[in-house]
Amino acid sequence: MKSLENVLDNIKRYRERLIDLLIKMISIPTISPAGDYYEEFINFMKDHLEREGFDIDIIRVPQDYVDKNVPREGVGKPRFIMIARYGDKKNIILHFNGHYDVVPGGPGWSVTDPFKPVVREERVYGRGSTDMKGGIASVIHAVSNMTRYLEENGYGVEIALVPDEEIGGRTGSEYLVSTGRVGSRYVIIAEPSGLERIYIGHKGSVWGRIIVKGKTAHGSTPWLGVNAFEKAVELAYEIINKIIPETIKIKSSYEYDLPEGNTATLMLGGFLKGGEKTNQVPGEVIFSFDRRVIVEEKASKVYEELKRKIFDIAKTKNIDIDIEIEQISEPVLVDPESLIFKVIENAGEKILGKRPRKIVCIGGLDMRFYAEKNYEVATYGPGAIGTAHAPDEYVEIKDLVKASEIYTLIIDELAKKISRT
Repeated sequence: MKSLENVLDNIKRYRERLIDLLIKMISIPTISPAGDYYEEFINFMKDHLEREGFDIDIIRVPQDYVDKNVPREGVGKPRFIMIARYGDKKNIILHFNGHYDVVPGGPGWSVTDPFKPVVREERVYGRGSTDMKGGIASVIHAVSNMTRYLEENGYGVEIALVPDEEIGGRTGSEYLVSTGRVGSRYVIIAEPSGLERIYIGHKGSVWGRIIVKGKTAHGSTPWLGVNAFEKAVELAYEIINKIIPETIKIKSSYEYDLPEGNTATLMLGGFLKGGEKTNQVPGEVIFSFDRRVIVEEKASKVYEELKRKIFDIAKTKNIDIDIEIEQISEPVLVDPESLIFKVIENAGEKILGKRPRKIVCIGGLDMRFYAEKNYEVATYGPGAIGTAHAPDEYVEIKDLVKASEIYTLIIDELAKKISRT
């Protein structure tokens, strides 16, 4: 029988395989919401995992469902979910989840281009290195080194690779959970919590776009038009000075990633579009809002209150607007004393020398889709969370390796505890 000690030794010995896989994944620019290169990524992962002995199941999300649940930029683009299984399919001990979509590269990179990953000073740089292709690579590295161990003990593990977490997850994890193809009641999402922390929940969100309507006219006769840009600036000014100060006074009693993260927030302008030509009065301007919802709030109620306040300001200022909602995601808080957390804490302590802290994530996660269906779900994975979505995103190689070691111990302990019940 291949001992756990041998598995852990091989995880460290063959770390270059982990790094190589991550570099290849980052090199495929799986940017959401456009959905470009999703199929290329899935084909690459299928080939790689089949060579490792995994059984592969690929789900193509129905296009009509996709088109109803993605922003305009993603309409018409296919979405794919992969489930990779190793071992006894009738005895799946643990279901791992990882999203393969990433945010755009953006400006400001100095170490490398976003999708030309490099290794510098024991870090892998590139878009998605932390959020969250690093976590996917660590999971695969762990399971790939446990294949004989799983076979000899009659255990199975599955890994779900999903799209579109960065735009709400409805065409990824939500659709997967709705199909009933999750093989275990125990779930770990390998998002970058950092190895010293476990997410027991996350904030909710309300995303939308405000469409400010004007009237086009020639630039030389602006009095004949209604300048939608000026109206948008006026509306945004009122939101910034009235609604945002009210929002940040709403505080949570739970510990979050950052001390400042225990408040509700409202951010404008992540998406901005307007105007067609320098010498034309803009007839429409669109800007987004991103309201983050603490675990004590209800996102649906937050949306109704926010919409009312924005429309009240627009009416007072004689600004013609519509609001398009992108997503309403409720916050999640799961039982931190459930078995999945105890197993993660035990495994983390063995590798790190201390038990990971249980906190709430300031962002949104796909764990809500599993929690809503009563799976025991935790979010735990490697990453330099402060670099996610930022220029020069990176992940520490030592954290990737330690994550693989911890995942190995989690699988072993969870299997033993389940078999005794």
